[in-house]
Amino acid sequence: MEELPWFGALPPEQRSYVGLVLQAGLSTFSQWLRYPDQPLPVGPEVFAAAPRELARVVNLKQTVQLIRIAVDVVEQETSALAAPGDEARLHEAVLRYSRELAFAAADVYAAAAEARGAWDARLEAGVVDALVRGHAGELTLSRAATLGWNRVDWTLALAAPVPPDLDVPQLRTGARHSGLSLLVGEADTSLVLVVGGTGAMAAAVRQITAALPEAPVVVGPVARDLAGAVVSVQEALAGLSAVRAWPQAPRPVQAADLLAERVVLGDEAARRRLLEDIYSPLVLAGGDLLATAAAYLEGGGSIEATGRALFLHPNTVRYRLKKLTDVTGQNLTQPRGALVVRLALLLGRTQPL
Repeated sequence: MEELPWFGALPPEQRSYVGLVLQAGLSTFSQWLRYPDQPLPVGPEVFAAAPRELARVVNLKQTVQLIRIAVDVVEQETSALAAPGDEARLHEAVLRYSRELAFAAADVYAAAAEARGAWDARLEAGVVDALVRGHAGELTLSRAATLGWNRVDWTLALAAPVPPDLDVPQLRTGARHSGLSLLVGEADTSLVLVVGGTGAMAAAVRQITAALPEAPVVVGPVARDLAGAVVSVQEALAGLSAVRAWPQAPRPVQAADLLAERVVLGDEAARRRLLEDIYSPLVLAGGDLLATAAAYLEGGGSIEATGRALFLHPNTVRYRLKKLTDVTGQNLTQPRGALVVRLALLLGRTQPL
């Protein structure tokens, strides 16, 4: 314990398991010495005396340290253990056996890592699927924490077509080095990435987008934590379904910038957003703005024609258009803004709040 302080810190039960493994190794070694012409009987079965969970407590480096100490002890006692004249043969046998034992240990840890990776992949797929289906309960959050999801200041989802050759380990490494928490999964033919962090959100989105193959990437709205990421995941996926209708969409594009396309596809959430974020503020702002928006859009986007229809000076129309932008966040003098507001007016007239 003086040479290996970590060993002394183990609970008694785990130390006993380590002792059983060492005892099994020495027993196998002594049996082989009786029949030195036989192949070395060293394999993962030497470590079968300990439960598989011990590999999570004692890492490979520590296991090699234990093997080295055991070998040193045997070598120090070579003169007492070997028959006269067999000291060199025993020393050579110890070296051969310890080498094979180290290889066997590496096999055990590689198998454990592979099994753990497969389990983590299934667990992560389940977490992302729960978010896609709208279930972010305590079990989902607990599983995400098991996968390394940290406490974050913001969370959002990105959706993209599933690429054929995405290097997920490299994506995870880059996210981890940037202090980001990342969950990766699929929903039908869509790739879903849930990202959380404490630093600059825009930089994180650019980093993740740059790591994805060239294809549309849709970003959902920001949530405070993973529990609130359900809406972000669902809106990102809805936006991905609609992004093809806007060939000039930026990359990445916000799901909120695809409301018009989503409404055309029958997205109920997008319909509510247009009514609540655009039509309702126009109604609350008073009839002047609502009438100006309708006259401007129905008059072909002409300030003069709008002024004539409403008996207003062109400068008054310009003032109201600027106020419309402030109220709705949409610029009616731009094609995209005009399209979104026109759809909001159509919805408001036919499906009032």
